[in-house]
Amino acid sequence: MINQVPKVAVVILSWNGEDLLKTYLPSVINYSKEAEIIVADNGSTDNSLSFLREEFPQIRIIENKQNYGFAKGYNKALQDVEADYYVLLNSDVEVTPFWITPIIELMEKDSTIACCQPKLLSYLERNKFEYAGGAGGFIDYLGYPFCRGRIFNSLEEDHGQYNDEKEIFWATGAALFVKSKIYNEFGGLDEDFFAHQEEIDFCWRVKNAGYKVYYCPKSICYHLGGGTLNKTSSHKTFLNFRNNLYLLYKNLPQEQKTKIFFMRFFLDIIASITFLLQGKAGEFIAVYKAYIAFVKTKNQIKQKRKPIINHNIKEIYPYSIVFSYYIKSKKKFSDLKL
Repeated sequence: MINQVPKVAVVILSWNGEDLLKTYLPSVINYSKEAEIIVADNGSTDNSLSFLREEFPQIRIIENKQNYGFAKGYNKALQDVEADYYVLLNSDVEVTPFWITPIIELMEKDSTIACCQPKLLSYLERNKFEYAGGAGGFIDYLGYPFCRGRIFNSLEEDHGQYNDEKEIFWATGAALFVKSKIYNEFGGLDEDFFAHQEEIDFCWRVKNAGYKVYYCPKSICYHLGGGTLNKTSSHKTFLNFRNNLYLLYKNLPQEQKTKIFFMRFFLDIIASITFLLQGKAGEFIAVYKAYIAFVKTKNQIKQKRKPIINHNIKEIYPYSIVFSYYIKSKKKFSDLKL
């Protein structure tokens, strides 16, 4: 019996991204011959659509009526996509030859692998790992995310130290490979997140249900980062803090929630004061707005909690990454011995 070649759809969510599409889309077209390429426009008001139709008529376009954010924007677009694998690709990612095949081959070997990511390097500093995913994502027991190759703002150079296929905790949303059946089974990305950390939430949900998330170093992509929302944006700070609270509230075992939320509140107060001392009043305010928003919506988020099948997720760092990084000066993933 001949095995059927799985159908792959690369879906790029774009909002007012004409300039990004001009720069990065050609690499996707050149190196993704085995996939259908789709641009899902999230209600752009620039010339993105006319540009695509004129310059890349071979690309399928899905038009969302407004800017639904990352999570809902993808959920709506993927309703119109038929494929065995979805690849959620940021509009500011340059791909390389043979970036799709190694990941699909890895995921095809194991039915329990739900998601996978490539090696994600910086577009501007191409010898360094990129902030948004590096060589695969992890979190500590308090919910702080970090990556192999990136802890907080410390980015490692790529010397091949993470060239092993490895199970990870979360796969980057900048280049997220996911089995469509599992994506739809779990309801896709959580639209209450709007943007930021929704991929971590999705990965945590599938891991709680017994699936795996993987990193594949044979696939390499270069990510600009901050293409749609500046790193220093107070709105991004708000989303990151609020969504991290959502993340914990939805996915932590019930018996751990009270203790961890108490500790997180203490650490987030310190973070907000640090912002203020740095003259970042907008980000100081954003932290408290995040808590207010969380309190107002936590009952809605509570309804999304699911039974936890896998109670032993070894990819959760059992110590505080804040303490390890700032007090014990563990700046590299290899220092953590996770």
